[in-house]
Amino acid sequence: MTILSDKDITESIMTGNIGISNFIEKNLTPNGYDLTISEIKINGSEEIHKEGVVRIPGRTMAFVSTNERVRMPDDICGQLWMRTTWMRKGLIGVFGKIDAGYEGTLTFGCYNTNDHDVEYPIGERFCQIVFEQMASPSAKSYEKRSGHYQGSTGIVLDPIKKQ
Repeated sequence: MTILSDKDITESIMTGNIGISNFIEKNLTPNGYDLTISEIKINGSEEIHKEGVVRIPGRTMAFVSTNERVRMPDDICGQLWMRTTWMRKGLIGVFGKIDAGYEGTLTFGCYNTNDHDVEYPIGERFCQIVFEQMASPSAKSYEKRSGHYQGSTGIVLDPIKKQ
C-alpha cells in the first residue's frame, strides 16, 4: 500500500482518476485532503441542519455529511481521520475505509464526549481523507459488490434501495 502525496492527489484529480467535487486547494494536506461539513443531524432529532452553527449537546451522537462528493477508482481506497482540532474539543469520530469504486458524499458519526455542548459550524473542515494506492485493482469494486451507499447525497443512514 502506498499513500498518495498532495502532488499525487492533484495529478489524480486533474487526470480524472480520483474525483473530489467542490475541491478547494487550501484543503489539500501533504498526504490527504480535508473534507468539510455539509449537514448535521443530531441523534434523536429529525431535523437536518444545513447552515449556521449547530450545537451538539454533551454525551450525544451526531451524523455529518460532507460537502464533497468523492469518486474512488478501482485501485485506490480512502481512510478517514478526524482533524485533531475536533479531537482536542472532546469529539470522537466514527470512520472507516472508503472502498475502491465508491462514488458519493460521505456520512459519518461523531460523539461529543463532553458534559457541555460543542459547536459545529457548517462548512468547517472536519476530517481528512488519506488516499491509499492498493497493490492491484479490486476484482469487484464497491458498486459491483454491495454498493449499499453508492451515489449517496447528504446524510444517509440506511442503505439506498436499488431500482
